[in-house]
Amino acid sequence: MLDSEFVSILACPEDKGPLLYFAEEGFLYNPRLQRRYEIIDDIPVMLIEEAKAVDDAEHARLMESAKAKGIELNF
Repeated sequence: MLDSEFVSILACPEDKGPLLYFAEEGFLYNPRLQRRYEIIDDIPVMLIEEAKAVDDAEHARLMESAKAKGIELNF
């Protein structure tokens, strides 16, 4: 699990915006670009070429999950 202060300073390497942290699923998510960045051994893999695209259905699921858990993003 990543420290919340550490997560708060992380930004998407492409658009430089904030990310949502899904600790239980092990990734950071950029809802603006619909990309997820995996966390491996407690280290975020913040390489654009390693990011995984998320389809519209998965994006909707993640946004609903974030809302239900009170995860907010100011963008």
